[in-house]
Amino acid sequence: MANKGPSYGMSRQVQEKIDSKYDPELEQILVEWISRQCGSGVGRPEAGKMGFQAWLKDGCVLGELINSLFAGEKPVKKIQSSPMAFKQMEQISQFLNAAEKYGVTKTDMFQTVDLWEGKDLAAVQRTLSALGSLAVTKDEGTYNGDPNWFFKKAQENKRDFSDDQLKAGKNVIGLQMGSNKGASQEGMSYGRPRQIM
Repeated sequence: MANKGPSYGMSRQVQEKIDSKYDPELEQILVEWISRQCGSGVGRPEAGKMGFQAWLKDGCVLGELINSLFAGEKPVKKIQSSPMAFKQMEQISQFLNAAEKYGVTKTDMFQTVDLWEGKDLAAVQRTLSALGSLAVTKDEGTYNGDPNWFFKKAQENKRDFSDDQLKAGKNVIGLQMGSNKGASQEGMSYGRPRQIM
């Protein structure tokens, strides 16, 4: 992992496309939110993608963030900085498991290597944005920050129809049924008829 050199050809094109999805404006919003959510103990990263990755890479900031969103029992029990790669990756995995428990969908999750190796930091941004959106939507009093930073997720819109309304709906012919609007085959020709002798 540590001795990986530069990529060439198609690999480089793919990596450049992934890197182009990283949003510096979203980075500023996420850094501000995490700093407010966790307090001054987590510090602030250097500006830019590499500073953002280095700030989150050991998993300590992520552990503090997810713990701050739970009012009761904290999901990440032990948060400690370690120079060992497997310990850092383990803390990132604990964050991902706790975020899934909080309600972030699997499709919004990044992989541990996306952050640790810096392969797809845009995916890390998507996960943190989804987490922020969930925190704003749940409105449990644990969210610290501007509610306009993240969008609120849609809530359930339950509808109750009476039996009369349901029966009336069965008599309506939907547009997907189609219509021929009185079409016929009059005037159509398919070439010359076959000559039988």
